[in-house]
Amino acid sequence: MPPVIVYPPDEDGGRRVRIDGTLSGRAFSVRDVAAFMQEAGLQGFDEMDVVRADWITWRGGGPDVWSH
Repeated sequence: MPPVIVYPPDEDGGRRVRIDGTLSGRAFSVRDVAAFMQEAGLQGFDEMDVVRADWITWRGGGPDVWSH
């Protein structure tokens, strides 16, 4: 699996997502993170996969933290 980092929420509640060293965008929910993962080639990756994946690094709070 590629390294995935989800950064702390910004003042708007968005979290930058970096997949395999490339910034994928800002996520505002676990669904957004799943969409970025799918765009990176992990077809079929869904919200539950994001929550369960122990290889995703969550900085500034886990998948349930979306406010600054």
